[in-house]
Amino acid sequence: MLKATLRSFLAHKGRLALSALAVILSVAFVAGSLIFSDTVTRTFDRLFASTSADVTVAPKDDLDESVPTGRTPTLPAEVAKRVAKVDGVAATHVDASVENITVVDRDNDPVGSTTGAPTIALNWYKSDRSPVELTSGRTPSGPGEALIDADTADKKDVEIGDTLSVLAAPGSFKVRIVGIATFTTTNPGAALVFLDTPTAQTKLLGDKDAATSIAVDAAPGVSDVDLKRHVAAELGTAYDLKTAEEEAESAASELGGFLDVIKYVMLGFAGVAVLVGIFLIVNTFSMLIAQRTRELGLLRALGADRKQVRRSVLIEAVLLGVVGSTLGLAAGIGLAAGLIELMGLFGMNLKSTEMVIGWPTPFASYVVGVGVTFVAAYLPARRAAQVSPMAALADAEIAGVGRPLRMRALVGSVVAVAGAAALVGCATSSDTATAASLLGLGVVLSLIATVVAGPLLVRPVIRVLGGAFPALFGSVGRMSQRNALRNPRRTGATAAALMVGLALVGGLSVASASMTKSFDDQIDKTLGADFVVQNNAFMPFPPEVTKKVTDTDGAGLVVRSRFTPMKLRMPDGRTAETTAAGFGKQLDEVVKTTYAQGNSAQALAPGRLAMDRDYAKDHDVRVGSVLPVEFPGERKAELTVAALTDNDGAAGPGMEGGLFMGLGTLEKYVPDGQDSAVYVNASPGTDTEALRDRLDTALDPYPQVQVRDQADYKKLIREQIAVMLYLVYALLGLAIVIAVLGVVNTLALSVVERTREIGLLRAIGLARRQLRRMIRLESVVIAVFGAVLGLALGLVWGVSMQQVLELQGLKAFAVPWSTLVAVVIGSVVVGIVAALLPALRASRMNVLEAIAHE
Repeated sequence: MLKATLRSFLAHKGRLALSALAVILSVAFVAGSLIFSDTVTRTFDRLFASTSADVTVAPKDDLDESVPTGRTPTLPAEVAKRVAKVDGVAATHVDASVENITVVDRDNDPVGSTTGAPTIALNWYKSDRSPVELTSGRTPSGPGEALIDADTADKKDVEIGDTLSVLAAPGSFKVRIVGIATFTTTNPGAALVFLDTPTAQTKLLGDKDAATSIAVDAAPGVSDVDLKRHVAAELGTAYDLKTAEEEAESAASELGGFLDVIKYVMLGFAGVAVLVGIFLIVNTFSMLIAQRTRELGLLRALGADRKQVRRSVLIEAVLLGVVGSTLGLAAGIGLAAGLIELMGLFGMNLKSTEMVIGWPTPFASYVVGVGVTFVAAYLPARRAAQVSPMAALADAEIAGVGRPLRMRALVGSVVAVAGAAALVGCATSSDTATAASLLGLGVVLSLIATVVAGPLLVRPVIRVLGGAFPALFGSVGRMSQRNALRNPRRTGATAAALMVGLALVGGLSVASASMTKSFDDQIDKTLGADFVVQNNAFMPFPPEVTKKVTDTDGAGLVVRSRFTPMKLRMPDGRTAETTAAGFGKQLDEVVKTTYAQGNSAQALAPGRLAMDRDYAKDHDVRVGSVLPVEFPGERKAELTVAALTDNDGAAGPGMEGGLFMGLGTLEKYVPDGQDSAVYVNASPGTDTEALRDRLDTALDPYPQVQVRDQADYKKLIREQIAVMLYLVYALLGLAIVIAVLGVVNTLALSVVERTREIGLLRAIGLARRQLRRMIRLESVVIAVFGAVLGLALGLVWGVSMQQVLELQGLKAFAVPWSTLVAVVIGSVVVGIVAALLPALRASRMNVLEAIAHE
């Protein structure tokens, strides 16, 4: 049996090639994501471990600034002198480092990363742990000199002697480049500008006696843990102390979010490839077994029992999985190398020679590859075991033609009812977490129900989709329609591969269109200012930007806004950590806010706070409630809730919970923050377009900020949502590639299966062109069937997703009909492309050999 199995596998290796390709793609994405993330993690672990001080003393700040405020936590620089006297300390260094800066050249073009990595200005001092070493020029000395990293200098054409402008919180200043430093470790993509320590303290922190941290070096023989204990004994609990290992772990955890995004995106591709590949493998083995009915019958007649036959088919599947996993692992290594090179284009200079391939990677690759093929081949293997020895004497198949679909109907109906109940529960739930959970359950169950019951829909739907074929294409059209109807199970499984991708696209397209319309409505409803001056992602900007706006000719009303993280003790006993906004007194002139109780004057009064009505209800907050609040820097206060907003789904002035207060209140407790937005109305008689031109001119030296009106905001939102859609379309592309492989495989095996039939058709006068057309029409109707099922399912998912979004205030609903029509047209193209090779092969058959084929 083993010899027979191996010979059978080698005999059908061409027919299994496309299924192997699906396995290869699945495994490649799994292996590539694991290798890439492991490589980046190992690289940065080494970087953080080699550059972290033995002990770092930093300001204590427990609040997470998910929305940057522009403030830089500091501690007194004299702490370094106190620590230097501690037993076990070899040396201390004052660190003055900030990331909330922009560096521009003489043309006002940014000098720094444009891909999200920070631009860091810091003080220069000699240390064995510095990530760079001076390779050209000299170190900076005095307020007008700076040193820049070699990677940034090379990308931005900066040379020694060039003058740059640094836009920092205390104010802008110019520096002349006197030296260039080269990274000795991995460059994480950041741009580094070094100043001498006094200049960094004064120009970056605004205080010659301040520091952002203190680096402490241990004396020989003193461990980091002992050194931390000694320093803690001197400083107490006023500061945050971390050993080199703890500092490296903290930095790595911050990097982890970035790596997780890449890993989960790639694993998403792998998941789609696995799911769609299962349909392809099931179809392939089902058709191969159907075509080998006589062969399997002979094995049974020669004494093979059912277990041996089933085992034989599963061994073929395992062999396919092993081959596919091996090739997929190699492809994954190549994919990881490509990602590493891609990161180099974005400034993160990783090395392919340091690629990490840990044992979990090949283990996961073979588990996925072999596991998928084994599971997918199990049902066909069971069907193969049911072949009777008498099948060797009959011209029979076990392709499943004509077998009743009652069990499928029963199982599909039960699962469909459960899925529908979950989606209905999602639509009627008032809790976001519950609705999202029910949505996920409903999506999974409805997908399973559609796959299981898909063959039941083949005959009624394809009769409609191919109803015009006989009239348009005559007997060829009629035969193509009947061929698609001949085996509902096969047609359903082939179409299911395409259905998965299109259902995903349909659902997320509806959700994104609804989000876009909701945001457009919100912008129309809430934004009352002519213009908003703002950085991307709410990044703050220096006060001089606000002054430039205020001094612009034609700028009438100017309302400032900034953000702060805060922790509140609620009346229900819970502690809420969120971000609040602070606004100038004339908020009503630039932002349209609907109040359930109170008004803007009360909300912006000193010591007062406004909150979203629903958020307040969730935490038992009422107008008049006094809330203990903790601001950054452990500053504490008690604020009174003076107003509750009711924006009917429109975004309120604040962030989560819609919390906002007067700018005077915020600045009292967070005096070292920066503005995040400035709302501007034109003065009476000033043309808004003329004002915009003046604002653009005034802000030209500050490329980090943009002037936006309502149309610009809508465009920005659409671009951000488009990023999500691009990922969806990429998933669709992968699903389509594998679905095309499935259609090609099905048609190719179907051509082999119908060799004698095709020969007879050719013998009675069917032309080669007509034969090719028949196969193309069959492919098109299968692809369109999959598209119709996928889009119908996707619309249901999209409606359910919109219900979840509505709980977050995004109440508009929209269907992107143009996208859905384009998808249907694309499915026709997919069908035509998938049929090209099988149709060509069928048309080249020798008629007499085809008629004599067994």
